Amino acid sequence: MNMSGLERGIVGLITLAVIVAVVLWIRHDRQRYSRTIAATTILTFVLIVLGAFVRLSDAGLGCPDWPGCYGNLTPAHSAEEIRAAEATQPGGPVSLAKAWKEMIHRYLAMIVGSLIAGIMFSAWYNRVRWQQSALLPAVIAAAVIFQAALGAWTVTMLLKPAIVTSHLLGGVTILGLLVWLLQRQPSSAKWSGSIMAPSAIRFWGWVALMVLFGQIVLGGWVSTNYAALACADFPTCHSSWLPQMDFANAFHVIRPLGVGPNGELLTIEALRAIHWTHRVGALVTVLVVGAFALRLLKIESGRKAAKMLIALLGLQVLLGVSNVWFSLPLLLAVAHNGVAALLFAWMLLIDLRLARGHG
Repeated sequence: MNMSGLERGIVGLITLAVIVAVVLWIRHDRQRYSRTIAATTILTFVLIVLGAFVRLSDAGLGCPDWPGCYGNLTPAHSAEEIRAAEATQPGGPVSLAKAWKEMIHRYLAMIVGSLIAGIMFSAWYNRVRWQQSALLPAVIAAAVIFQAALGAWTVTMLLKPAIVTSHLLGGVTILGLLVWLLQRQPSSAKWSGSIMAPSAIRFWGWVALMVLFGQIVLGGWVSTNYAALACADFPTCHSSWLPQMDFANAFHVIRPLGVGPNGELLTIEALRAIHWTHRVGALVTVLVVGAFALRLLKIESGRKAAKMLIALLGLQVLLGVSNVWFSLPLLLAVAHNGVAALLFAWMLLIDLRLARGHG
């Protein structure tokens, strides 16, 4: 089902209006440019959290087409079709409430994408005046286009875990790129000054970031395969430190949701393998990122950043354990996703602040 020409025109005009408004707002004002990047970074984080809320509340197929909802601009215009789908499958993935959750996420994504397009055009137009390359804003804009494609495939390919996980990682990557762009602006010097550190700490800072990103990948795979409660106890899993698991089917990437590579239903042993691997990854992440933070605590210019990193890491561990203990309440599950994004953004900012020196 495709949106009508009029509705596509309305979406296009709104998108163009936001882009033009951003460009006119910024013009040659570097401070407004920085503020727009900061606002877009915050909205991107909100979008990641909202996406987690949509996924975890089983609203990912609330509108089973894209970009509209049953071919219309809003769920209100598709109420009859939604009621018919809900009557066919009561308690299923389609309802008016779920449709609104899904479409609000899409509306916000459209706004964020338009803001990033405005930032890119402004950066290109002022590249000589500000003596700053427009390459990074262009890369962010390209990432947004690919992210939009992933969003469409998420729906049209019926929540395939590989696509949904890639969509989650795309959001985190765009957040990181925006943090990088914001950190490059002159106005950021007051809150993101350099941390003078020896080369060994700088190297392990990037290692810690890669380990953290890998753990986010594992967390996304847990979430998109609905394996968060495959181990219902903690710290053991199914009352065992090494329970029976099926790794071959657990990490077979190209497959539909809940189905193995041969078409059979994914077993609890496969889901348990996904969950258990995420727990092992969490332990590795705590050790690597925690050790880096402790080293950073010894550097005066990095002490505040290290304390915040430790606080976020501790909060994330607590949320992960609480999700198991309390059987995945929606609020805690969404918070676990949000803090993961914050932790990644903060770790990246620390790495960008690390400069050559001896501490």
